[in-house]
Amino acid sequence: MYHVYVLKSDATGRFHTALCEALDDCLARHNAGEMPDTRDGVPWRLVHSEEFATRSEAMRRERFLKTGRGRNKLRQAYG
Repeated sequence: MYHVYVLKSDATGRFHTALCEALDDCLARHNAGEMPDTRDGVPWRLVHSEEFATRSEAMRRERFLKTGRGRNKLRQAYG
């Protein structure tokens, strides 16, 4: 299974959207500062996740959430 997830930084208020296969491992790596894109925003909090059977479905959803409309929906839902 593939997960599309959205993290919110408690330090900066930024959102980070990505996909992975092992959600718990990814969240732990983000909060440990191991991911270059999110190192500056530690700690990160999981605010949204969706599960998909195929990588292509997950990639399509991730792409949408990274568009202007997708980001606006996330901001409305999660601040």
